[in-house]
Amino acid sequence: MVRLPLTPTEIERGQRLGSLLRRARGERSMLDIALAAHVSPETLRKIETGRVATPAFPTIAAIADVLGLSLDAVWAEISGPERALSPAGSGHHAPERLAS
Repeated sequence: MVRLPLTPTEIERGQRLGSLLRRARGERSMLDIALAAHVSPETLRKIETGRVATPAFPTIAAIADVLGLSLDAVWAEISGPERALSPAGSGHHAPERLAS
């Protein structure tokens, strides 16, 4: 499978996601959160550092659940500035890649 290069928007979104997850995790260990979410600590580390900018939806859903975050809150946080660039009510949105 050939992976398309990430867009700057996807990279920025991945960095915002990582930052959100680190803040939500707080003092809890990465290992504890990863095990509770049934993902590897390495996967969580890569997401938190932005190295995996487009993680799979079930992965994010599981981590968000363990951290007590709603998916709506996660989406609102990570989709931030580029949403403001889209004209309101235009009905025209660029397709979004949420998972690889």
